[in-house]
Amino acid sequence: MLNRSRRHLGRIALAAGVAAVSVITTTVPATGAPDRPRVPREAPANGADRNTTAATDQAPRARVAAPAGENKVGSRLGYPRQTRLRVYPENPADKSIKLGLTPYHAIAPRLNRLQAISDRVSVEVVGQTGLGRDLYQVTLTAPERPGETREQEAWRELIENDPERAARDRRIDREYKAPVWINNNIHGNEWEGTDAALRQIEHLATSRDPAVRRLLEHTRILYNVTANPDGRVAGTRANNAGFDMNRDFVTNSQPENRAMRDMIIDSQPVVVLDEHGYVGGTLIEPTTPPHGQNYDFDLYIRHGYANGLAMERAVKALGYDEAQDVIVPFRDLPPGEWDGWPPIFTAQYAMYHGAVSYTVEIPLRVNNADYDALPVEELRRRSAINTDVSEATMRATLDYVARKRVDLVDNQIEIFRRGAAGERQRFIPDGFVPGFGPEDRFTTSFPRTYVIPAGSGQRSAVAAARLVDHLVDHDVRVRQATRAFTLAGRSYPAGSYLVDMHQPKRGLANAMLEAGKDLSADAPQMYDIAGWSHRLLWGASVDIVRGGDLRVHSRPVVVASPTGGVDAAPGRDLVISVRDGRDASAVNDLLGRGIELRRRADGSVVVPAAARAAAREVADRYGVRFTAAPAGAPGAVLHRLTVAAAVGADELFSLREMGFDVRPVSTAVLNGGFDLSRVDVLVVSAGLRFDQLNPAARAQVEALFARGGVVTRGATGSRFNADAGLLPVTAVPGRGDANGVVSVSNETASVLAGSTSTSFVYSPQWFTGLGSGVTVEQRYGTGNPLVAGHWLPNDDGSGGPDAAAGQPAVVSGVDERGARVLVFGTEPMFRAHPKGLFAQVANGIFWSATR
Repeated sequence: MLNRSRRHLGRIALAAGVAAVSVITTTVPATGAPDRPRVPREAPANGADRNTTAATDQAPRARVAAPAGENKVGSRLGYPRQTRLRVYPENPADKSIKLGLTPYHAIAPRLNRLQAISDRVSVEVVGQTGLGRDLYQVTLTAPERPGETREQEAWRELIENDPERAARDRRIDREYKAPVWINNNIHGNEWEGTDAALRQIEHLATSRDPAVRRLLEHTRILYNVTANPDGRVAGTRANNAGFDMNRDFVTNSQPENRAMRDMIIDSQPVVVLDEHGYVGGTLIEPTTPPHGQNYDFDLYIRHGYANGLAMERAVKALGYDEAQDVIVPFRDLPPGEWDGWPPIFTAQYAMYHGAVSYTVEIPLRVNNADYDALPVEELRRRSAINTDVSEATMRATLDYVARKRVDLVDNQIEIFRRGAAGERQRFIPDGFVPGFGPEDRFTTSFPRTYVIPAGSGQRSAVAAARLVDHLVDHDVRVRQATRAFTLAGRSYPAGSYLVDMHQPKRGLANAMLEAGKDLSADAPQMYDIAGWSHRLLWGASVDIVRGGDLRVHSRPVVVASPTGGVDAAPGRDLVISVRDGRDASAVNDLLGRGIELRRRADGSVVVPAAARAAAREVADRYGVRFTAAPAGAPGAVLHRLTVAAAVGADELFSLREMGFDVRPVSTAVLNGGFDLSRVDVLVVSAGLRFDQLNPAARAQVEALFARGGVVTRGATGSRFNADAGLLPVTAVPGRGDANGVVSVSNETASVLAGSTSTSFVYSPQWFTGLGSGVTVEQRYGTGNPLVAGHWLPNDDGSGGPDAAAGQPAVVSGVDERGARVLVFGTEPMFRAHPKGLFAQVANGIFWSATR
């Protein structure tokens, strides 16, 4: 079975009293109970932001050593919910100090003091960062008795789970506290939102203004004080793992993102602000088109635009000359320059949970080169203005919520009602809000259901279980069939999963599972990626059912069924096919125990019968299955591997997630004398130039070629291949900002055995001029290989998808020194997202390490 988080175990416990079996119908259950148990829970990149910071030889930063903060009351009690926060030692190296802002170590004492003097403020520790720093959620609301809190929670559940009934409940209009969630400092070196939030928290906690009292009687205002404490202290955009967390919301690879996801789901906000900087002027969404096609956009834009303009007025009213240039992308920018297409961003993700959401960019740069170049006095002047601007957007939004509370709550109810009823999206006429036109009109057609098959119709049971758990974690309703059934002429066994698209958050479900759209003709550029499909990139078989009778005996899923096992009689050798990253994790786990495995020509890995107990243990740990190996199955010996990797942060994360023993390297690291003598495979995609190695380092790399293997990706990898004289191929670059889901054909059943028929690209490449001994492992699809995303040719007509059609996308070969080399023109580990492609890299490493 798969590893289960405490979150999942909690769901299992809560599910004990839930009826196990029902018949799935076309409506959400008409009760206040949820269909599944609830558990308490930037600057424009122009295609350049892909988490490709080269790995270095720096040792990992020491984890922060301090006892966890103590949440003293449970969710069954009322408000305030006060927590004695642990206080961190003073850190004079905290980068916020230079700006005159609040260092991380000063936040807990400030919040502890406010809790001591105010009954309006609650603080809860909602998780920890990669380095172990606490994440604080602060709630401002009028005090509530436990019964009042339970009533508020019941209304929140009713709004999502029975929106028809909620729409008729007049007490919701009168008494429901509209939640507002304000996220700050997700980019660690965009500091000021945190300080604005702290000022607002203090004001709301202590003010005697009757307007504040009325506001808190009718709202819950929740602040994620700093979403990225590790980045705040270090002065980095990314978190400690090197991830831009405002690109991680539908992947949730990072603990900080998982905490934010749960805050959004559990609070169910009607409005969300995500405070950023800096773009040379204040920027306040709504975005330019393309807008995400799964939104009920009419329900977003009417409030989104109105409050955007209200925030603009509040910022200008501050009177700062530097804050008079306010950009509202929907009104002021051309399509694609600041689009709202992918749900990877905080604001665009939160919209799928019923929120009117905004990214806010404050105006005056104080990070990067300016942090070091400008005088301290100027930096502090700028930070003070930025803090005022950020706080002005918060004040304006709270004023808007105070005026429009009933409308905003009704708006959220209507989003969920349309989803539960399975209604078509509305046509939005030109001029619906000023400036709305055909370029803003993006819609989709929702299927009746998605089916994730069990049994022989499933490519990878472990991938299917991961996808189901991921959907459930995002508050998407999934059910599991308790009997065999037939839909759209296809038969499915019991145990198959159904994602009924008549559900409140159907927009999020569909955004994750549909293919997406080729946006190349809709905008000249895109702000970030334009394709990400979990159905096509996460390795599970998922069928689309467009219509028909959906009466299937099923039960709600709180956690996917176990998938691991050993299907062979004792005494038999076992075999596992590496079709998923978890299969690779299982192989690496066994290798790490000193078990000698064998890799067969078809890519499968043989485990000796004597290691059966270990195989059973890793099968349970990773959810993988071992079957009986063919009698006398041959194969090359596979030992525990050491990998040296010059890669981006995302690729390093993914390699380690698969259990590889990875040593980060770069040109500088190798030139500094790093010992490659015990390295089996070199992976290159960033930060390593063969032509810049000194003689000693080059000799070490040459020695590795003679005994080991090489895996490369992207422009840096292709240059390394050429400079080192490895495979005789010519890399042809596609347009640099091209990205998305592409169709591919797999040419062999060896190195990339069992690969999917889709892949992912960012700055794609293909290969021509293949010399003797080079094998094509994978080709781009014929015709237009782009399934979803954005891929235009260069101005001279080169580099487009038509030029890539049918061309080699991944090639392999053995160079004259004996090195086994695999070269990718695709992006199989991009931001840790396309999990169904991870096995391609793992198989490449295993293949290149065997002789």
